[in-house]
Formats: sequence, structure tokens, C-alpha cells
Amino acid sequence: MRIAVTGSIATDHLMVFPGRFAEQFIEGSLDKVSLSFLVEELEIRRGGVAANIAFGLGRLGLGPYLVGAVGTDFADYQVWLKENGVDTDSVRVSESLHTARFVCTSDADHNQIGSFYTGAMSEARHIELRPVHERAGGLDLVVISPNDPEAMLNHTRECTALGVPFGADPSQQLARMGREEVRALLDHPAYLFTNEYESVLIQERTGWTEQQILGRVGAWVTTRGADGVRVERAGLHTVDVPAVPPHGTIEPTGAGDAFRAGFLAATAWELGLERAAQLGSALATTVLETTGTQPDEVRGGDLLTRVRGAYGDQAADELAPFMAVTT
Repeated sequence: MRIAVTGSIATDHLMVFPGRFAEQFIEGSLDKVSLSFLVEELEIRRGGVAANIAFGLGRLGLGPYLVGAVGTDFADYQVWLKENGVDTDSVRVSESLHTARFVCTSDADHNQIGSFYTGAMSEARHIELRPVHERAGGLDLVVISPNDPEAMLNHTRECTALGVPFGADPSQQLARMGREEVRALLDHPAYLFTNEYESVLIQERTGWTEQQILGRVGAWVTTRGADGVRVERAGLHTVDVPAVPPHGTIEPTGAGDAFRAGFLAATAWELGLERAAQLGSALATTVLETTGTQPDEVRGGDLLTRVRGAYGDQAADELAPFMAVTT
């Protein structure tokens, strides 16, 4: 299955605050917030939603096409992605802007406060999907993840014009896009990905009810953190999958991207939505236990062990033939 992943490509600066954000806010003074958090840890990692999803798909043997915009500082990152099975030949390199930056602080309760510098990502609006589609010999799916808003709208329209199924993953960009823009992103995607908060926000942004949105998407996939994953389809049985419990230190950045990679890989293998959600959850937990969004090692055997422990032998046995490539 030929999958293109569009969206942000960035460097992550990840910090950990040992206290709780909630204890720092003073009721009645939230209109004048001026806070500085003394952090104890700093990690500089590769990131960006599209790059994270593409990395996961690459490690699972899908050979995805990464589509986004970066700066001239992308060279080392590009080598890493290629080494992990990602096609980067459709990435646009800006002549004047740096690759995007994500700066994020997590607290003891795993809440996050982040800022995102768009940088070269603003040039993604100039990327056309048709050349990628033709070079790939025909794309089977395009993932439209958080990006320059104009680029997201352009990619959605192009997928419709090309007749290519797409997955809508508006995520962080819901907060800055208007009603008509968000509605345009929901032009009958094969998949809609949100977390639990975003599932409510997208209803507020579009002015559509849950049932109206379900009528416009093939499957609505909602990640719910420790409560697992829910996959809904209009008029069909809802699939609920529990999370894979993590062990040790938990760092939440990138877990949702890893879930999407595992989910899309299993659907590419035609294993059904339940298996897709289970593999996505196992890969998400692997990232939860890793500082950064792209683990140095993603092993098929380890993923199968997680799946077997959380979901049983049948789930692991059905996934096993496809996991041998992940070493």
C-alpha cells in the first residue's frame, strides 16, 4: 500500500517540570498569567507529526512518502528518516527559513504546555500532491496531518480531485482554523483522527453534531489516553480497544503519532479496525516509554509481546506474519 504522509517536520525541544502546572495558576488572576517553570531535563529530538507518523510506518515496512517543508538544516534528519524506511524525495527545502521547532514542557501529571514555530512549514502550501501521486505510481492513501492550514486545505482538495482516499488528522490546528476551514477538511475522509478533547472541539468548530460528522467520515478514531481507543462508524458497531499499560517513565509527546502509524499499517495489511487499534496502541506505548517521538529501536518481537500480553494470542498471531520486517 502506497501511503503519503503530509504535515509538519520539526525538531522537538522537550523539557520536564517536576511539579504540577495546576498548582501554579491562581484563581481570579488567569487573565494576567506570567509564569516561568524551572525544568530539570531537556532533550532535543527529531519530531513533527508527519515525520513521526512516517517514521513509524517506515519501521513497520510500509515505505511511506513524506511530504512537507523544511529548512536547509534538515540534512542529518533526512538521513535518519531514509535509514528508517521513509521516502523523503518529496520534501520541499526552503532557501530562507529554518525547519519548524516544537518547544514543550510536561509536568508531573503529564500535562503539557507547548509552543510551535512554523518556520519553513509555512511553505508547505506550495507543495502539490500530483507529482507525488505520479512518482509513486498511484497513491492509495494520503494522511493530512497538522501543517500550514492552507496546505492542509490544498491537500484535501487535491485528494478529492485525484480520487485518492485520505485520512484527516487536524489535531493542533483545530484551535486556529475557522468553521468553514475545518468543515472543508472533513470532505469525506476515509479516517478522522482526534483525541478525546479534539473530538469535542471539532464539533464546536464545525457546528456539526457527532452523528453529522460520523455521516461524513469512513471511520472516526478517537484516542483516549489510558482509557484506550474508540473507533466509530455510522450505523455500525463501535470498536473499543483498551490501552497497552506502559512501564517506567512516561513521556507523552508523539504517542498519538505512533498510534496513527500502527493503526494505518494494520489497515494497509487489511487486518481490520480492531487489530489496527491494537497495533497502534502497542506502538504508542513504546513511544510513551521513550524520551522523544522516534525510538532508536522498534522491534517487531517486542510489539508482538505487548500485543499478546494486552490482547491475547489470536491478536498477536494475526499480526505476526507482517512484523518480521520490523527488527
